[in-house]
Amino acid sequence: MRDFSADHRWLSINTATVRAQWPLDRIVDECARRGIRAISPWRDQVAAVGLQAVARQIRDLGLALSGYCRGGMFPASTREARQLALEDNRRAVDEAKTLDAPCLVLVVGGLPGALAGRPEHKDIAAARQEVRDGIAATLAYAQDVGMPLAIEPLHPMYAADRACVNTLEQALDLCDALDPSRSGALGVAVDLYHVWWDPKLQQQIARAGRERLLAFHVCDWLVPTRDLLNDRGMMGDGVIDIPRIRGWVEDAGFAGYSEVEIFSSENWWKRDGGEVLATCIERHRCAV
Repeated sequence: MRDFSADHRWLSINTATVRAQWPLDRIVDECARRGIRAISPWRDQVAAVGLQAVARQIRDLGLALSGYCRGGMFPASTREARQLALEDNRRAVDEAKTLDAPCLVLVVGGLPGALAGRPEHKDIAAARQEVRDGIAATLAYAQDVGMPLAIEPLHPMYAADRACVNTLEQALDLCDALDPSRSGALGVAVDLYHVWWDPKLQQQIARAGRERLLAFHVCDWLVPTRDLLNDRGMMGDGVIDIPRIRGWVEDAGFAGYSEVEIFSSENWWKRDGGEVLATCIERHRCAV
């Protein structure tokens, strides 16, 4: 396993971690100033600054991306809405390509309408079929432009509204069905907040292998957790054995960035952005 204790060259910052403090162009500058070599921006943050301006800034500062957030949200109650989702995912692929991202992360969606608090049906099997169909259609386009797709399984508490793919095993089943040759065009994003609890995690990470492991997200699970969406912990403050799981991921062939992604409305989003980044650097060296 790589030794992170001496530097933070393999640290990436998911820009959600300091989105409450700064706009994206400021986040990019602040990361570069601290020797953070990679980021993973969100589409809404990119849109607020301008895609070409962000691409130019990242290129001029010599930063890399560890991923691009996000595509997905495929299920819908009408044919027209499903088509709009596919068109939006093609735009996301194009944006990721412009930014030279290594992958587009997919949060696949759940029951139509549930994210707005008004689920239109209860057929999660149908939603999962729409996810499969949506990924298949997006994959065909993404392969043409050379942009890998990374399915991110989300914790089961999000099955209804955000993602009906909830385990690494489910995500890899989709990968094997849609990309049986393991071409590198379709893989997974392993976010420890969502998968740390899974008794099959080590086995499924090994199954994924180098070809499927496209992104690795770190934070911690707090006890107690006050908000299941916006109370993620800084690495080392919770109960996830992060170094052990990173060891499994690296044993399987992953050699990329550890991407810090923290949503924290009552703690880290209320702190000075410089303090947050400094803490990410420190904890990357000692707790990741």
